[in-house]
Formats: sequence, C-alpha cells, structure tokens
Amino acid sequence: MVAEGALLWEPSEEVVASARLTRYLEWLGRSGAYEDVWEWSVDHPSEFWTSIWDYFGVLGERGDGPVMSGTMPGVRWFEGSSINYAENALRRAEGTAVVFVSEDGARQELSRAELRDEVARVRAGLVRLGVQRGDRVAGYLPNIPQALIAFLATASLGAIWSAGSPDFGVPSIVDRFKQIEPKVLIAVDGYHYNGKTYDRSAAVNEIAAELPTLRATVWIPYLAAVAEGYAPQEAGPTGANARETPHGEVIGWEGLRAEEGPLEFERVPFDHPLWILYSSGTTGLPKPIVHGHGGVVLEQLKSLTFHQDLGEGDVFFWYTTTGWMMWNYLIGALLVGATPVLYDGSATHPSPAALWRIADSEDVTYFGVGAPYIMASLKAGIRLDGPGRLRGVGSTGSPLPPEGFAWVAAELPGIPIGSFSGGTDVCTGFVGATMLHPIRAGIIPCRSLGAKVESFDTMGKPVIGEVGELVLTQPMPSMPVMFWNDPAGERYFESYFDVYPGVWRHGDWIKINEDGSCVIYGRSDSTLNRGGVRMGTSEFYRVVERFEEIADSLVIDTGQLGQDGRLLLYVTLADGVTLTEPLERALCDALRKELSPRHVPNEIRAVPGIPRTLSGKKLEVPVRKILLGTPVEQAANPDAMANPEVLRHFRP
Repeated sequence: MVAEGALLWEPSEEVVASARLTRYLEWLGRSGAYEDVWEWSVDHPSEFWTSIWDYFGVLGERGDGPVMSGTMPGVRWFEGSSINYAENALRRAEGTAVVFVSEDGARQELSRAELRDEVARVRAGLVRLGVQRGDRVAGYLPNIPQALIAFLATASLGAIWSAGSPDFGVPSIVDRFKQIEPKVLIAVDGYHYNGKTYDRSAAVNEIAAELPTLRATVWIPYLAAVAEGYAPQEAGPTGANARETPHGEVIGWEGLRAEEGPLEFERVPFDHPLWILYSSGTTGLPKPIVHGHGGVVLEQLKSLTFHQDLGEGDVFFWYTTTGWMMWNYLIGALLVGATPVLYDGSATHPSPAALWRIADSEDVTYFGVGAPYIMASLKAGIRLDGPGRLRGVGSTGSPLPPEGFAWVAAELPGIPIGSFSGGTDVCTGFVGATMLHPIRAGIIPCRSLGAKVESFDTMGKPVIGEVGELVLTQPMPSMPVMFWNDPAGERYFESYFDVYPGVWRHGDWIKINEDGSCVIYGRSDSTLNRGGVRMGTSEFYRVVERFEEIADSLVIDTGQLGQDGRLLLYVTLADGVTLTEPLERALCDALRKELSPRHVPNEIRAVPGIPRTLSGKKLEVPVRKILLGTPVEQAANPDAMANPEVLRHFRP
C-alpha cells in the first residue's frame, strides 16, 4: 500500500519558470498562488475567458456583445462573435501536423502543409456531395488520419461532425447516427485489433440502410490498403468490399479527395454546433451532446496549454478511439501547435508495454492513458527504459489509486503524473494538474482554471475536507450548447440541473482539500452506503485489485433508500487462479482492515469478466439494476458494451 498524499514529485525552479502557465500569469500581471488565480478565473469568468481569447490570439471576430450573459443552463457566451475551429487548428503552415501509428507497425506522417491540402480536398468533395453549414457528417472510423481530415473538412464548412468507432455494434451506431440524420457517412471496410482483422463491410451497409437521409456513403478501403502495403491515406478508389447501399451514391475516399479546392473557413457564431458526442448509452438511447466551435476552442487552448503544458514542438499521445471524448481532446493538440499521435490498435499487442514503446519511438512529450492501463502495467511488472522526451504523464477514465501514481514515479523518475477528471459532457477535465503543483499519491492537484468545482453535502451546501457531490456553480464555455432533438431543453435540464437549481450536478463523488487539491471517488449513483458510511467504489477497488490474484473487480451495494441491502463483490481472476476460501478470507480481512467492517462483502463471486462500456468504464449502475430485478436486456444496451457476453453472469 502507498499512503494517500505521499509526495512523489515537486517542480524545480527551472520547471516553474519554463511552464507555459507561468508565462500566461506573467502576461496577466499576476504572480500570486495558483489558488488565488483560480479564484479570480471562476469569480470573474468574463475577464478570464476574454484573457484566453486575447492571449492566444484566437482567429475570429470578437463582436461587441457581452462575453457572458444569463445563468445556467441558459448561459450565452461571446454573443455577436464568429469563429471556426478548423481555421484555428490549421493556422500553422510549417512542421509536422500529425503522426499515425498502427499496431502492426505501419507509420505515416503528415506535414502541416499536407494536412491543409488534404482538408481542402475533402472539403471540396463534401461540397460536391451537397454538404452545407449545419448538415451532419458521420464517421464510422478508427483512429486514423482520415478521421481527423474528415472532421476538419466538415468543421471548415460549418457542418457538424459525429463519430463512432468500428468496434461499436450496428444497433449502437444506428442509435446514435439515426438521431442526427447525417447527409454523408464515411466508413472503413474494417479494422485491426489485437493481431486480428475485422471486416466491417456488412456492418457499414446495415448502418447505411438505416439512415435514409444519406446523400452518399464514402468507403475507405482500410483493410485493403494495409494488405497491399499502402498507408491508409494513399488507399485507392472503392475496393471490392464496397457494396451498394440503399440511400445515395457510393464513392471511395480517393474519389472524395480527388479534386483540389480552396482551404476556406466558414466563420460561425460562438455556439454554432461543432460536433455531437454521446453519453455511454448503456440504457436507453444515447444522449446526443452538442458542443460549440467557440467553447471548444477556448477550453482546449486553456486546458492543453496550462494543464498539460503543451505547445509548439510537443508531441501529444493519448490512447483512445474515435468513440471516446479523448479523441476530440487529443486532436486539440493542433490548436496549440503540438503534434498529435494517432494510434489504431490494442493497448497490449504485441505486448503489455505496447503504448510505452510508442511513447519512446515517437519521442512523445506528453503521454496519456486510462487509469486501468497504468494499473495493468504495474501488475504486469513492466519496466520502462527511461523518460526519453517525456515531460508528463496523464491518467483519466477512472480514479487512479495511489499505487498507480507511485509506479509511474518509480519507473519515470522526475516525470509528473497528472490525474484528470471531467467528462464527455464538457469534453475536458474539471480537475487536474499543472507544472506548478507537486504530485502526491492519489491526489488530483487542483481544480482547473475557469471551472468552479465545489463539493455539496446532502443539504446542497459546499464543504471542504468531506466527500460530497461534484458540482459546478459557475458555467464553462464548453458546456453543451444543447442536446440534439431536445428543442425545449428538457433532457439537458434533467441530466444536470434537476437536483440543484442553477447548479451543474456532474454525478461524481469528490473531496476538496483545504489547499484546493481533490480526490474523485467514483460515480455518486453507484456509491456504497453501509451503515451510514458513504464511500466511493474507487476506494474498494484499490484494495481488491492490489491482489495479484485479481485481474478485475466490481462491487455492488443493493441497498435502497431506507433499506439495507447486500454487498456483492465480483472478481475476475488472473490466469490459473481459482477462488479459494483462503483467497476470500484474505480479501475480506484486507477490506475490514483498510476500509471498515461494514465494507466486508456478504458474498464474493468469480465471473469471467467485468462488464465495461466501449470506452472502458465499469458498468456499476446497470449491474445494480439487474440485481434489483431489471431484466438484463433492459438494464444495458449490449451494443454499447465492450463485452456484453458477461452480463448473464450477474443475474441475481
């Protein structure tokens, strides 16, 4: 066990002096402690967000309207302004724009000039297909260059992008795309993962058949290109796998980008839709979350520069698919002049150290992954060769235990590990790190600039040093401008504002410390409440998953309001391990000692796998519903899951 709060890294005077946040503070004329600057940023949001526009020289027209007007959930930002995300992302003409790597060793670089040319070509192709401002373009794509190019071309027109990864099942994609009625679908014939090839040609045709608004389906012969030794960007016209679809014409990627065209940008109002992301969709239809051009530009400039310390010359990697908001965050590197590394493949093929090897081979300066990958690296005994060009490591997706912090500190001495927490809802982190903060095991160093994060008790009052509901009491520009097909804003209001009027309730447990640092304890709707002692599930997993015999775990409290329930622990065992009485006893003893006697499970069950979403999050709430009597088919959408076959093992 590593003590929570143990000091692992402190910034030197040189690190502080060279930090991009320090330069911004000097430009502002502020030299106080971070907490003082944070308080200014949230108490005077108009001044703060104006400073972000001015400091970065955002391309666009500011207009003469107010920076912020109204109250949540109806806040308006920079009224009268006009802006385009793609114009700001493509403003630089020199250097390497993007690097693509696949698990089979394929690699491709695009210079900024080449990226601009490709975007112009695809933009011209979309215009030929009739795409205009406000139309939707959908991508069924892995994390390959075409996804980035197609998105930027779409954004340049003021059209709206939406993406899903090809490992999503057909019903899951249809549930998403049918809601937004796309005019064009861009899709691959298949993908590679974990050393295997998956043909998705039939799936693409099924998806297209369910989208009557399609004017065209654009095929990318990704499998054919790799098989023939081409980089995906150089793939030829429609391959043999492209079949007729019932709506619109069918063309190949090469046909879409065949003609040169001008690189122009349609400047749109600040809150004009940029892209549509989706809630996990494990129950019911996924919520289509719409973000605006201006809010994303300002938020990503702020977060990537001040919290990841990224800028010109940096190389940014985060392991993600196009179906997770971290893809949208990763490509934001273009806004700050850094180079994003796009990776298509498994995190553990051909070895558990696959991602760390990419960090080394690509001279990555900031490396980000989900917390489970760091813990898996620890358990696998991975030894790292050294930091190389790394200056920072990021973790998100779920709370990172103190042991994960300590492993990174031991393997990469002198490199800070920053845990970040936020969500698809705002496409950023509410809380995170900077190069000015020390790193302590299990602790998130600060609340992000411009994010007024507070912890509310059961009475809706802010508390310090206690676990409470994570709320935002001031708006952020990257909050959704709306949900698609929600004209009255009812679904939007119910999702965030139905508990505390005028206050965003995010759905996580958080403890904020006196110094502004914090700890995230997991989802508040899946909390453990044993004998009046409320605890987030992350603390439970920290104890259980420390055991080498345990590969993964899930804990469920079946108690309901005013009624105690059973505490059930599900474990997936490491290879060759069986659930024995001594192992059960050891788990219970550890939980009794490290948490409390109230948190000893009533029963421990071995299962072949823990149900997770496609982005890797544990499905605590759906499993709890199943245990309380909801039929499996109603509790979770299997097409939104990475491993739906395991759900049957959680029936009561």
